[in-house]
Amino acid sequence: MLPTRTGSYERARVAYGPLHEVAALIDAVIDYSSADEIVGVLRAQAEKTEQGARPTVESLAAVRENKALALRTPRELGGVWAGAETMATTLASLGRGCPSTAWVVGTCVTAKNIAAKCFPGSLASEVFADPDALFCGSGIPADASRVPEGVRVTGRWPNVSGCEDSAWAVLGLQVEGTLCFALVPVAELTIERTWRVAGMRGTGSHTLVADDLLIPAARVAATASFSLADLLLHALTVLGPIVGAARGALDAIVTMFGSGRKPFTTSYTRMGESPGARHWLAEAVHLVNRAETTMLAVARAADSVELSEADRSSLHMDLADAGRDCRSAVERMLDLHGMSGFQNTNALQRYWRDISVGSRHPHLNPYLAAERFGVTMAGEDLPA
Repeated sequence: MLPTRTGSYERARVAYGPLHEVAALIDAVIDYSSADEIVGVLRAQAEKTEQGARPTVESLAAVRENKALALRTPRELGGVWAGAETMATTLASLGRGCPSTAWVVGTCVTAKNIAAKCFPGSLASEVFADPDALFCGSGIPADASRVPEGVRVTGRWPNVSGCEDSAWAVLGLQVEGTLCFALVPVAELTIERTWRVAGMRGTGSHTLVADDLLIPAARVAATASFSLADLLLHALTVLGPIVGAARGALDAIVTMFGSGRKPFTTSYTRMGESPGARHWLAEAVHLVNRAETTMLAVARAADSVELSEADRSSLHMDLADAGRDCRSAVERMLDLHGMSGFQNTNALQRYWRDISVGSRHPHLNPYLAAERFGVTMAGEDLPA
């Protein structure tokens, strides 16, 4: 089941009373209840996913069964072909359980969107034969040469999330001055396990390598003219898991507030008695709610309206701001949890690391977003 938006705060407040109102707040924008089962699976597998630097078999089976891997498979080929809002909400839901697994699913959405736009027709039937297959990809182009049968390439594509478990890779190529995409079975490539980072460790974003690989002409196409809606969709595949991670971190804080823990070196008998702790919690919840609301607003814009260049710069500012809101929120949560929040056994520190790394993706770059927005507002042109 895909999660939906709701106003569930009042329902939860009545059901659980004041002691549990904090838990009610985390469902104030999106109702995650329909995804509770898969979130539970991903959360239970999150540590193993990080340790193995790839989603576990159980996690991949869960997202496949949930049709998350078919979110951007064309409907006529057995997929969902979900809009931006459904996609973003689904990724946020998955990210609440395991940000790394959600990130891999988001990469699949982008890769399948590119494949569908660049390779329509008979080839699509072959590539999407399994609508739930995992795709990966990279837009960083490697140089390729034309030959009678297609193109030959020797090159490397770094940071390809989910590549060890993917069937197909959508890879950028530079062919005689033309930017292209190629569809390549991952089995025809070598994987170098180069992904060693502080966060999003479970994405397995390793390096794909081609050594004098022949790619048939039918599987190479000039880059499609992607609409602003497509570009926003691609950015939302990055933001969704980050927003979900912030929600998951709030779950940990709610658990702490509901426990017998109290602020050390004080006379308070529990966390909720402290006005300062309540203030910090309110700020954290507000920031996550705002990030989610912003994400949904951008997704609805991508789904429903014609967008101008001014809209593009404004919406990219919104995306970057949502990422920063998630970072600010989890910092407040760690203040509340104290040093114990950094223990390896505490899920909060994993969410913190995942948010810190994932929100630095180029799609969420705040200073470039501000630069572009300023150029647009001043009526200037971006440098070539």
